[in-house]
Amino acid sequence: MFKAIFTNSFGILFSRILGFIRDLLTASILGANIYSDIFFIAFKLPNLFRRIFAEGAFSQVFIPAFARTRHKAVFSIHIFFSFVSIILLMTLLVNIIPELFTKMIATGFDANTINLAAPYVAINFWYLPLIFSVTFLSTMLQYKHHFATSAFSTALLNLSLISALLLSKGNTQESIVMYLSIGVVIGGILQLAIHLFTIYKLGLCKLLVGGFKHFREKSPSIKTDTKKFRNNFFPAVWGNSTAQVSAFLDTFLASFLVTGSISYLYYANRIFQLPLALFAIATSVALFPRVARYLKNNDETKALLNLQKAFWFLAFILTLSTLGGIVLAKEIVWLLFERGAFNTQDSANTALVLQMYLIGLLPFGIQKLFVLWLYAKEMQTKAAKIATLSLAVYITFALLFIKPFGVAGLALASTLGGFVSFIFTIKSFGTSTFIGFLRSYNSIYLLVGSGVFTFLLLLIKPYLDAFMV
Repeated sequence: MFKAIFTNSFGILFSRILGFIRDLLTASILGANIYSDIFFIAFKLPNLFRRIFAEGAFSQVFIPAFARTRHKAVFSIHIFFSFVSIILLMTLLVNIIPELFTKMIATGFDANTINLAAPYVAINFWYLPLIFSVTFLSTMLQYKHHFATSAFSTALLNLSLISALLLSKGNTQESIVMYLSIGVVIGGILQLAIHLFTIYKLGLCKLLVGGFKHFREKSPSIKTDTKKFRNNFFPAVWGNSTAQVSAFLDTFLASFLVTGSISYLYYANRIFQLPLALFAIATSVALFPRVARYLKNNDETKALLNLQKAFWFLAFILTLSTLGGIVLAKEIVWLLFERGAFNTQDSANTALVLQMYLIGLLPFGIQKLFVLWLYAKEMQTKAAKIATLSLAVYITFALLFIKPFGVAGLALASTLGGFVSFIFTIKSFGTSTFIGFLRSYNSIYLLVGSGVFTFLLLLIKPYLDAFMV
């Protein structure tokens, strides 16, 4: 299990390093202004659908269903074509009326800015059908316990965007946004190509070809499996979308604030997502197929043992990441972004947003681990109810906090929604079982280690501040 976790983590780390280089160049070349806001808006819509439909709900419903069905090839092909046809139609619709979709995610923009952003929204949306195909192939690789290709493939997107920034340097800001938008699509094509190559190398092409070949004659035999998949998928979409819908609403509400607010949210969230992706998501992705198989075989003891090991790994790593990030938020933002068009005030605003996000890092990360238990047990409806409550809490506090605290209030509201999601996920998993996880010497080690780590951070912080001056 830990080999798969570290493979995922290393691949994600490599991709995120490139991602930070990309963001560094974006901040330096575009800064935090209307053109950076336009690009982040244009890329946010396909990313929102990708995270809700593709990376999240799809894989968490597909893997248990794929493990259970006796006709894996036909089932896979049926599910793929059902989804990709809908996504292609949606993509064509966005390209026909991009202004409408742009206004949906940035209502605070005036008519001129919406017209300026609409062509970029249309281009960026072509990333969605490409990345869904990548997700479908990635899910099959995960079932075979192959994680490296998917973990490292995001680097191709970042390399494409870095190349776009370097090629567009010195051009007008409109041209830079166009280069970036085309770079997004090229990155998606590269990701799809490397997954197809891996599928071929691992011999999984035979399964896909067999699905095509026997689709008509065997499709009646998968009716029960596909019906159960559909029944589980739509609650999973909602249950898996709390963070993504919150991010979407963050952007929507931030568009009413001062120029640059969307960019502050974006840059802070990029930093926040590093430990979340590097550890929590990497662990969940590696653990999920294993837990699903154990539960399918009625071996709950082994499933819980693996979950407990993963929990303590995440508890230690995310606690230290939270403490380090909150104490050194200004220093981290200064190091990563403060250059070129990104000034000291931009750093201060981004650091405050980052601290609000980081308060919720531990519950967000642990919740991602335990919610996979609900999905592996096909409790998607329960997860959807938890997500609804969490989102309601976020919306309530976002509306309460936006006026007194500005953009930082939106990040804090998202964090409070994460706490609610964590509490009710643990309740559904089993509070007594979770308390059993906590009854070990690891709890003492965590408290002592956190105290020592905080002391060391406070000790070195003055020297780092002096270096920044």
